[in-house]
Amino acid sequence: MKIDTKCVQVGYEPKNGEPRVLPIAQSTTFVYDSAETMGKLFDLEAEGCFYTRLANPTLNTVANKIAALEGGVGAMLTASGQAASLISITNIAKAGDHIIASAAIYGGTFNLFNKTLRDLGIAFDFVSPVITAEELDKMFKPNTKAVFIETVTNPSLDVVDIEMFAKVAHAHHVPLIVDNTFATPINCRPFEWGADIVVHSTSKYMDGHAVALGGVVVDSGNFDWTSGDFPMLTTPDETYHGVVYTDQFGKAAYITKCCTHLMRDFGAQQSPQNAFLLNLGLDTLALRMARHCSNAQTAAEFLENHDKVESVNYPGLKSNQYYDIAKKYMPNGSCGVISVCLKGGKEGAVRFMEGLKLAKIVIHVADARTCVLHPASTTHRQLTDQQLIEAGIAPNMVRLSVGIEDPEDIIADLKQALEQV
Repeated sequence: MKIDTKCVQVGYEPKNGEPRVLPIAQSTTFVYDSAETMGKLFDLEAEGCFYTRLANPTLNTVANKIAALEGGVGAMLTASGQAASLISITNIAKAGDHIIASAAIYGGTFNLFNKTLRDLGIAFDFVSPVITAEELDKMFKPNTKAVFIETVTNPSLDVVDIEMFAKVAHAHHVPLIVDNTFATPINCRPFEWGADIVVHSTSKYMDGHAVALGGVVVDSGNFDWTSGDFPMLTTPDETYHGVVYTDQFGKAAYITKCCTHLMRDFGAQQSPQNAFLLNLGLDTLALRMARHCSNAQTAAEFLENHDKVESVNYPGLKSNQYYDIAKKYMPNGSCGVISVCLKGGKEGAVRFMEGLKLAKIVIHVADARTCVLHPASTTHRQLTDQQLIEAGIAPNMVRLSVGIEDPEDIIADLKQALEQV
């Protein structure tokens, strides 16, 4: 199937007389006839759902659909994108380990890494999203467990060289984790460029309607965890009677440990209702991404030529420094988000945002409705001035998330708001 068809068809296949649309298994628990069967489920010797914190038919179906869209061996839904990023790291790293991450990532992810996981004993080094292979090579340490990047950075709109990051990481026997939220698998499939794990905030384009929080971790099944550097996957887990994930689950070792160990202990499971709503969004993901990208391209071209605008960063612009690399990784378009710097400094940015009528100021991005935000004072407020610079965030930057409305209405709104700058 083509990916547009997978959005609609993959995951759930009703049998004779069953509901056409994926049902919501709105139950915390599931019934079995014998203690022996239940025991096998707890020992990971049998497959099935017995408690929604560990597995649920609705969640499993939607996770399988996303795994198919990304081209992975398995996936796990989480309560939020933040939970997905947390689990992607802690599934293979513990106190005393080291992670390399791009400095230009979502502010919440940066704070998770720079504050909370540091407090738990995991060290982080943050690097430029446009670092060279030679510079990146020097950042690795004997205890480095992963490299974490975003396909298209939020909100600076840098396009990262996935293939380069993957090659350098693999040279050090380390996996590459990619947050693919902005591009979605419609526009970029990082596994095809060497990435090993993908995460998403499904609250964004995948859901599309801004109604359901959620995240997902997807496993490519391609990374060799048996090097000896990842003992959590290759040594017995006594909490499951000595199961060795790489021995029992092979290519699905990483995602199985996510589901059976960390979800069991963290309890950051997505609700069946939210998974159902997410699936409705996935049905139209391919259609919506095409509209988001075409509308954003129109808006970016308009903004680039306006005398009230200092600069526009959008990978689809031929003048953009990332135009060529974006065409390599995302030939059909990147996303619907634009980074725009207004003349007049922070005051100019505020005047522009407050002058918009169709677009609203919200702490969200990448849904059907056009919206704006001032990252320096909101999502990245906790960063220092130096960290803001390293993340590519200027005081006069506005993140414009272009929706799926009529493009003429979007341009009219931008035009009248710019007159007030």
